[in-house]
Amino acid sequence: MDATKKPASRPSLNGITLEMIVTQLSERLGWDTMAAAVPVRCFTHDPSIKSSLKFLRRTPWARKKVEELYLQQAQALLKSDSSRGDS
Repeated sequence: MDATKKPASRPSLNGITLEMIVTQLSERLGWDTMAAAVPVRCFTHDPSIKSSLKFLRRTPWARKKVEELYLQQAQALLKSDSSRGDS
């Protein structure tokens, strides 16, 4: 099996920066919801975009969880948009 291939069902994050992800999640969900989903100190204690980026860039497991949260939110948003478009 080729380890470089991504699963076909997972959307790509090409062109989306970590800063864009953290900014959009903080605006859409809020820091409390982000902290519940990914319980890291940069979300629970005096959260900011800058501190979150610094931590996430140094911590691959946390970055992966935040990217997964972003993808879940993006898919949920697409589903709600498509269901509204059918009416």
